[in-house]
Amino acid sequence: MPPSNFYEYQLAGLAGICLLSLLAERRISGQKPKHDKEERLENGKHNTTPGSAVSALARQYLIVYAIVMGADWLQGPYVYSLYREQYTFPERTVALLFVTGFISAGLTAPLTGVWADQYGRRRLCLYFCLSYTLACVCILFPWLPILLMGRVLGGISTSILFSAFESWLISSANNLALPQADLSSILGRATLINGFVAAGSGVFSNQLVTVTSTFASPFVASGILLVLSWFAIRASWSENYGSGGGATNDDFFQLKRIGHAWRIVRSDSRLLVVGLTQTCFEGSMYLFVFLWVPSLQEVASSTPGASLPLGYIFSSFMFSMMIGSVLYTAITSYALPPTSSAPSSGKGDPSVIVHAMLSSAVCAVSAFSLAVSVKANTEHVRFWAFCVFEACVGMYYPVQGMLRGALIANEHRATLSSLFRVPLNIFVVVSLLTGVSSARRAVLTACSLMLSFSSVMVAAVIANSG
Repeated sequence: MPPSNFYEYQLAGLAGICLLSLLAERRISGQKPKHDKEERLENGKHNTTPGSAVSALARQYLIVYAIVMGADWLQGPYVYSLYREQYTFPERTVALLFVTGFISAGLTAPLTGVWADQYGRRRLCLYFCLSYTLACVCILFPWLPILLMGRVLGGISTSILFSAFESWLISSANNLALPQADLSSILGRATLINGFVAAGSGVFSNQLVTVTSTFASPFVASGILLVLSWFAIRASWSENYGSGGGATNDDFFQLKRIGHAWRIVRSDSRLLVVGLTQTCFEGSMYLFVFLWVPSLQEVASSTPGASLPLGYIFSSFMFSMMIGSVLYTAITSYALPPTSSAPSSGKGDPSVIVHAMLSSAVCAVSAFSLAVSVKANTEHVRFWAFCVFEACVGMYYPVQGMLRGALIANEHRATLSSLFRVPLNIFVVVSLLTGVSSARRAVLTACSLMLSFSSVMVAAVIANSG
C-alpha cells in the first residue's frame, strides 16, 4: 500500500471510530440511571442559575476557543517544515528558534498569569490575539532576527493561551455557581471541539500548502482567524479578575502576588504534584511536536523523493485526541455526582479523586505509548503509538483543567496556572539544547520515565488524599 494511501485509510478509519464513539457516548448518556436524572431535576429546582445562562457561557467560550485553537493548529504541521525545508535553516538553527519560543514562554509565564488576575483575563486574551497575529506576520520573513522576534511573541502568546482562557472560563463558571458536572462537560466539549478543529485544520493546511506551494500559507490563514477571535472576545465576553484585580496597582511585575502564589504552592503537596504533572506531560507533548515528523521520517517506507502527507498524519492525531476526549466525557458522566456544586478543594471531594485517578491513568498510558514508539522500528507501529499518545492528550486537558479548577482558588488561578509553566518550559528548553533531533530515542525514553513517575505521584498524593 502506498504510504499516502495508508495514511488516508488510517485517517478515514479514525474518523469513523470517532463518530461511532460520539454516537455511543450520546446513547450511554441518554441511558443514565433514572435516579440520576431525578437528582438533576430536583437540584434544578433549587438552582438559581438558569440553564440558558449555562448554555450562554458554553457558547461564549467554545466559539472563541474553537477560533483561537484553529489559528494555533493551522500552524502545527508546518512549523518544522517551514524552517527546515523551505527556509533551509540547519537543524541547530531550527532548534534555536524552538528554544527561543520556549524561553520566552518560560520567562513571561508568571507575568502573564499575574497580569491576567490583576488587569483582567478578558483583556489579556485580547492581547493574545494581537501578539499571536504579529508572530504570524514575523514568520513570513525568512530573516533570522525577525523569525526570532516572532518566536518571542509566539512564546508570550502561548503562555496567555494556556492560562488566561481557562481561568476566564472557570472564574465565570464559579460566578454562576455551576455544578462540577457542567463545568466538566464544557471542558470536555472544548477538547472535543479542539480535536475537530485541529483535524480540519490539518486537512485544510495540507490542501492550502498543495495549492500555494509554500509552507507559509497556513500562517496567513492563522492570522486572519486571530483577528476574527479578537472581535469575538470583544463582543461577547465580560471581564473577571483575581484577588484585588481591577484596582490601580503600581507594582507592574506583581512580585508580591507571585511570591504569595509560590508560598501557596509550597504549602500544598497536591499543587506541587499538579505542577509536576503539567511539566512532565506538557513537556513531553511539546517535545513530541518537535519530534514526530523526523521520527516518522526515520522509519518511513516512502519512495525516494516522496514526502510524508503531514497534514493527513496530523489530522489522524487529532481524531485520536477527540476519541480520548469522548472517553473522558463518558467516564465522568457516570463518575461525577450530578448534584455537586462548584469545585471544592476539600478532602474527599469526589471530583478531585476521580480526576486524580484519571490523571494517573493518562500519564501511565502515555508513558507506555512513548516507550513503544522508541522500541518500534516500523512506520505503522510508531504511527499508532503516537495516535495512542494523542488520545491521552485528549483526556489530559479536561482532566488537568478540572484538577486546577478544584485545587486552585479563583484569587490566584491564572497566576498559579502560569507559574506551573515555568518548570515546564525549562524542561523543554534543556531538552532542545541537548539536541533532541539527534537523540530522539533518548528524549522519548526520558519522557516515558518522567510520565511513569508522574503517574505514581498523582496516585499516591492526590488520589489518596482527595
